[in-house]
Amino acid sequence: MLIISIKDNEAIDKALKRFKKKFEKTGVLKQLRSRSFFQKGSITKRQTRLRAAYKEKTYHTESNA
Repeated sequence: MLIISIKDNEAIDKALKRFKKKFEKTGVLKQLRSRSFFQKGSITKRQTRLRAAYKEKTYHTESNA
């Protein structure tokens, strides 16, 4: 459970912004979206490999440029 303590004379917007940052760091929403439907293990592994290859390609081309 996330707890955000509001300081004296702090604007609600700032407290809400801190809450959103903390919530995003926990990864709850990302996990919820990934669990919303079943995906075969082979598809998950394939996507992981493709994402890794893409990252490697982009980082490799940037360093050579």
